[in-house]
Amino acid sequence: MNFLISCIIFILLLPSLITSQTCQKSCGNIPIKYPFGTGPGCGDPRFQPYVICNNQQLSFKTHTGCYPVTSIDYNHQIMYITDPSMSTCACTQPSKGFSLDANAPFSFHDETVFALLDCATDSSSIYKSNNEGTNSTFPMCDSQGAPVCSLLYSCQAISRLNLPISTCCVYTPVDLGPAFEMDLNKLQCSSYSALYGFSGEELNPQVWKYGIALKYKFNFNNDYPDMCANCEKSNGVCGYGGPYSSFVCNCPSGFNTTNDCFLGSSWSNSFRNVPWHIGVLLINAFIVFVLM
Repeated sequence: MNFLISCIIFILLLPSLITSQTCQKSCGNIPIKYPFGTGPGCGDPRFQPYVICNNQQLSFKTHTGCYPVTSIDYNHQIMYITDPSMSTCACTQPSKGFSLDANAPFSFHDETVFALLDCATDSSSIYKSNNEGTNSTFPMCDSQGAPVCSLLYSCQAISRLNLPISTCCVYTPVDLGPAFEMDLNKLQCSSYSALYGFSGEELNPQVWKYGIALKYKFNFNNDYPDMCANCEKSNGVCGYGGPYSSFVCNCPSGFNTTNDCFLGSSWSNSFRNVPWHIGVLLINAFIVFVLM
């Protein structure tokens, strides 16, 4: 029985002595909660490659670039990002487009609207000739998006280019396909604009909410993990560690536990001032003692 208790204590202490990294609860002015984290070992390992905190700037990373995160709505599980290269009512500029990684745990929010700008009507794949043998074309776009195009093209930054409205095409997320790929070079469009809200003024593009809204899920059933909830109740931050990226609770003291900070606080206080290399020696001595 004593051997079993000793093994349990060892398992609880081992991750604490392996790492002293403390996961932060904010990145810049953006609060950080599960499933996101401020570095390796923090949050959910599935999200760590895509949401990165670097120099107090939270960014979203895909194969097309790195984009600033403007805010996160944790209640509705929506992350808002912006693309510095996209066009808005205030300015227009060339862009390569935007895409999500196929295996990323994100999808576009239903309110996200993409408007492709300055597209080649005679050669772009988003246009095609009709079946009557005439030269007229019609866009493979959202038919309800015409007002968005008209209002965007009325902005001074775009109107001075004298572009025909027909060169604008509104894409909805479903149109981007399963890989969420929007390659403007292939589509032969020079730029794009993205928005996720009209701020109650649908006719005033100057105040629209420009950016991209992304949805995320905790898991297949979208259930918040109980272990993480218990960890956060004890003032800990959810993270992961070990060869299998198993759950750990990162406590304010800098120690990790496999449960919560209530259980690990007494042990962490005992070892708070123990240097890492001495802690490893103590663990090795403990193993020898248990096996004797």
